[in-house]
Amino acid sequence: MPLHRLNSLVIGVPNVGETSAYYSDFGLTQDDAGWFTTRDAGRQLKIVHAPTRRLIEVSMGVDDSDDLDRIAGRLAKLDIPSWREGTALVTHEPVAGFRAVIRIADRIQQAEEPPTPYNGPGRLERGPGRAPGVLRSHPVRPRKLGHVVVGSTDHEVTRRFFTDGLGFKTSDAIKGHGTFMRCSTDHHNVLVLAAPVNFLHHTSWQVEDIDEVGRGAFSMLEEHPERHIWGLGRHHAGSNFFWYLKDPAGNFSEYYSDMDSILDDQLWTPETLEGAKGLFSWGPPPPPSFLRPEDLAALMTGSHQAS
Repeated sequence: MPLHRLNSLVIGVPNVGETSAYYSDFGLTQDDAGWFTTRDAGRQLKIVHAPTRRLIEVSMGVDDSDDLDRIAGRLAKLDIPSWREGTALVTHEPVAGFRAVIRIADRIQQAEEPPTPYNGPGRLERGPGRAPGVLRSHPVRPRKLGHVVVGSTDHEVTRRFFTDGLGFKTSDAIKGHGTFMRCSTDHHNVLVLAAPVNFLHHTSWQVEDIDEVGRGAFSMLEEHPERHIWGLGRHHAGSNFFWYLKDPAGNFSEYYSDMDSILDDQLWTPETLEGAKGLFSWGPPPPPSFLRPEDLAALMTGSHQAS
């Protein structure tokens, strides 16, 4: 496929300062232009003012101008307008209306570091002494933006926009509820959920391993227990460890590690998952507020204000 990475997101919230402080606590670093950066992928999140919380823009990366032309041709077959802005191709998703920007971008290079040693039955990898995970003291900083999850009032139209229009590949589906799609070798970079209103469900950020998932979450919760939503657990679709928190605008954010990697499309068979299996393999059950965020009714009427 022409796409090779998820570049960045722009999200709108009513309370920019408070929400920005949350993502600084989360481990993202804000630069002079207002972008939040990750360790491996640079500028990946910008927070701007909007009357209600929403996804405003999602950006993907391609290698060259020919890739942009190919995507423009795919969109034209769906009668979805697109146009060039400098070296980028711009379009709008037809249901929620957020901008989709495809930019020529370098491929993400994640430096290979020694794998975290874990002991197991008959396997003493980490040698004598305490486990490295309990000796870490540095703040957790995400390696990259992994995926974004959006609710759509017309799941099928939004799904086709990403797959038939932009060229995403389908990895798995939740029967009657959603589609996991990828624009890289990660299991999913976008998940579209059927919903009664168009909204941003969560963003997901890769960290080193399960210890960093736990350390990051505990640090976020130490003075703000109200941020907790769901975790620790392990998903079935994607296989990743997870812990979800909630920002002051009502968006969920996820620390994750150990995501499935799809290096060869022909060696991956998408599943259609049903029931709880589509959500998690183990861990506590998801709270009702994760499946149906508490502010959905307010978002439907346009009366939502951040708490």
